[in-house]
Amino acid sequence: MTTRTYGNFRKPRTAGLRGLSLGTTLLLLLGLIAVVLASLASLWAAVGLAVSLAMVTAALGLRDRHDRTAMQRGGVRLAWWRTTSSGGHLYRSGPLGRSGYGTCQLPGLAAASTLTEAQDGYGRPFAVITIPSTGHHTVVISCDADGAALVDERQVDTWVAHWGQWLSALGAEPDLVAASVTVETAPDSGVRLQQEIAANSVADAPALATEMLHEVLAAYPAGSARIATRIALTYAGAARPGVPRRSAEDMALHIGTRLPGLTGGLSLTSAGTAVPMTATELAEAVRVAYDPTVATLVEEAQATGGTGLTWREAGPMAAQEAWDHYRHDGAFSVTWAMTEAPQGEVFSNVLTGLVQPSRDIARKRVTLLYRPHTRAEGARVVQQDYKNALFSAQQSQIGKAREDAEVIAARRTTEEQAQGHGVIRFGMLITATVNSAEELPMAAAAVDNLAPAARIGVRPVYGSQAAAFAAALPLGLVLPLHTAVPQAVRDAM
Repeated sequence: MTTRTYGNFRKPRTAGLRGLSLGTTLLLLLGLIAVVLASLASLWAAVGLAVSLAMVTAALGLRDRHDRTAMQRGGVRLAWWRTTSSGGHLYRSGPLGRSGYGTCQLPGLAAASTLTEAQDGYGRPFAVITIPSTGHHTVVISCDADGAALVDERQVDTWVAHWGQWLSALGAEPDLVAASVTVETAPDSGVRLQQEIAANSVADAPALATEMLHEVLAAYPAGSARIATRIALTYAGAARPGVPRRSAEDMALHIGTRLPGLTGGLSLTSAGTAVPMTATELAEAVRVAYDPTVATLVEEAQATGGTGLTWREAGPMAAQEAWDHYRHDGAFSVTWAMTEAPQGEVFSNVLTGLVQPSRDIARKRVTLLYRPHTRAEGARVVQQDYKNALFSAQQSQIGKAREDAEVIAARRTTEEQAQGHGVIRFGMLITATVNSAEELPMAAAAVDNLAPAARIGVRPVYGSQAAAFAAALPLGLVLPLHTAVPQAVRDAM
């Protein structure tokens, strides 16, 4: 049987002259017109304007290996300087902090978020995270993934096919704007094993059996890991033509009617038992992410009646953002963003090494971010991408084979979309959390080794580590809607 491969991941680009983006090309043409008009009045003014135009064009046209322009890098530096000058990189909460009412609310983009709880069509309680600034409401589904160990390859391909269908169906999901899948690996504290042994032990057990169980309890947790998989679905409750802005309660009712079908569809994707997370479970997960030292205490409390954590207690007591890392309570984290999707064809296990536990990283979080297009939007996106690929091929004089391959790939995408396949934007964030600053270089080296094996390009999110850390959590933060520059402008540049 031929091994199935996957690929044709495309990053839409705008078409401009000689490899420039559309926005840069328009700016260059307008600048040349201004230079010609200025030369009619003053030669020196025209020369100065031409030099300025050349500098701006170079800043917008020259890109590094992560496809970022000098203008983008300079903008990040300027934003970081403003953040540090205003003290925005520091966060203090609790009784002596600056957050309201002495609480430990979440920092940064999620500071104004609220949490409500409702029931779905099956009567299961689920939590809804509301982000007031964007009018988004997010529900989180906890999964117990089966894994692909000792599974027939044909079955794995079937799981992947069903996962693709589930993602494609999100484009037709009413009001859904984004989704994310978070796979988190962390050291196993051994609390669950201890509880299992205690629950199945009797007082008059043989001494040999008791001694063996004690040895198991002492040895098994060492080096073992706990893997948690969570899927976040984000819905828009903002006003639209004919529909007023909906409250969190209205959106909870709407989401509750959709959850049974969504969780049922996940059962065919090897996601295991898919259950919506309650408000307490979600608060506990976020609290542990910001302060991993309380993980054992949380597990012990869960076994004795629950922690009772609320959303206002889920954030850190203190956090400090640096240019290349993020310190939160007793831990240090670095977050990377994917800058290049896998090139060529890959197998279904291409990300296995990346999501597996790593001995050099105490706690690792890999988050895939999805923004599905509706069928109409998908058709428009792929058609425009095909036209841009044709235009670039016509402009190219060297590297013709690569341009032809781009045209063929874009054409294949349009054909697949016309056959009913979904179109979805995706990205990836990788967060590595360690216990001390001295362990950060080792964690960075581990990610630098894992990324090439996964056929992806990554870079640290310099100057925005706090926002990237929060976006990698299942909170429903859609980062493009929280930036100062609109999405349409960024795409054109």
